[in-house]
Amino acid sequence: HFFTKNEKINLLKSIGIMLGFCGIIFLFTDKILFNENNIWSALIILLASTFYVVGGVLTLKITNKSNENVTTSILIWATIFLLPLSLFFEQPWNLTPRLDSTISLIYLGIFATGIAWLLRFYILKNNGLVFQAQVAYLIPIFGVILGFLFLNEVITSKVIISLIAVIIGIYIVKKGNKFKIV
Repeated sequence: HFFTKNEKINLLKSIGIMLGFCGIIFLFTDKILFNENNIWSALIILLASTFYVVGGVLTLKITNKSNENVTTSILIWATIFLLPLSLFFEQPWNLTPRLDSTISLIYLGIFATGIAWLLRFYILKNNGLVFQAQVAYLIPIFGVILGFLFLNEVITSKVIISLIAVIIGIYIVKKGNKFKIV
């Protein structure tokens, strides 16, 4: 890896990364290729993934801090940065949210997001950046599975093939930690 001291890319990790990436691309090819509006969505998702990896690299630079401190710091800075933008674009003073909506929002912000970030940093510290980035490949696949469970969406052979490719890719990356650096 160009940006980390103790985690290097080798041939096996490269194969695992490409296999997982191809699994995700395969999952969404019809949606990207046959609808021009989805190209912008795909580019934004690619940009978000890039920032996700950059965040992982930066986090590795502060590995001497506890997961809780790093998570708290990131969420506080994200709030400081996004709150003015939210106030400007969303104009929440024009809204009248219900109590249950407000409680749900607070719950998602504190518990779901906080726990997800704690898990992310735990995986990052204990398994490395490449493995942690590979685990992120599971997010869209679980999105499709949750769509099946809660929204009656169809699970196609394409979803199953993508899931298999991603899981094999993650397995190969994990095994790649034991091989010599190329």
